[in-house]
Parts: sequence; structure tokens; C-alpha cells
Amino acid sequence: MFRQYRMGFDFWALILFLLIMIPTWLWLAIPAPNDVLRSESLTPVLDGIGTFCQVIFLFLLTTFLNKGRRGLSLGPMLLCCLLCTVLYYAGWGLYYADIVAWPVILLMTLPPCFAFGFWAMHQRCWIALIPIGFFTLCHLGSAWINHFS
Repeated sequence: MFRQYRMGFDFWALILFLLIMIPTWLWLAIPAPNDVLRSESLTPVLDGIGTFCQVIFLFLLTTFLNKGRRGLSLGPMLLCCLLCTVLYYAGWGLYYADIVAWPVILLMTLPPCFAFGFWAMHQRCWIALIPIGFFTLCHLGSAWINHFS
């Protein structure tokens, strides 16, 4: 399985990660009007597992390059990745506009996970899909338990 990969560095995977993280960094610096995300997490273990999976998938996306990867060719997976990133930013925009409802929280939860999944598929980095899947489950579980129950 690993014969189809070579070690390298995917600059664009890092850029995607940084783009996804910008709203979180802004949120850390500038509280939202009705900032329900600042409440103490009820799921610290799940959050820790999610963070671990995030580190693993970022490592895999940025360093394990499939020999058949596509680069930045505009295809359906890259378009879906970009759409998910836009939806994620829209969720943060609504959150800062003091619209705090479950669809907004979902916009802040699922699209970034899907963006990484679509990027992995676009770059044929199949091994990253496993930690991305676990990260998605942890992220959704945490959002559900902390904000919907």
C-alpha cells in the first residue's frame, strides 16, 4: 500500500489547513456576541482523540504524496473542497452575526472535515481518509454532545 506514496511536502495541503484554522484563531482573539463555543467542553477525551486524529491526518496530507496525485487541477473533488471551505466560513459569519442555531454549528463542524476529505481524495492520499473519518466523528460527536443535547 505504501509503495504508491513518496515522502515530500504538499504546500497546498498546509495552505488548506491554515485557511481552515483562520476562523478559529480569530475566535480565540475576538469573542463572538453569543459565544456558546467558549463553554467548558463536556467531551475532553473525545476532543483529545479528535486533536490527535487532526495531527495525524495533517501529517499524512502534507508528507505522504501519492505518485499519481493531481496537483491543483480543477476537478470535482477540488471544487467540493473549495465549496466546503466557503460553507465553513459562512457558518462562522453567521455565528459572529449572533445566529447561534444547530444548522450554524453544523456548518462550523462538518464542512471543514469534508474539505479535508475532498482534498485527500483529490490528491489520492487515501491513507489520510482514515484519521479524517475519525476526526469527523469526534468533531461531530463533540458538537452534538456540547451544543445539541
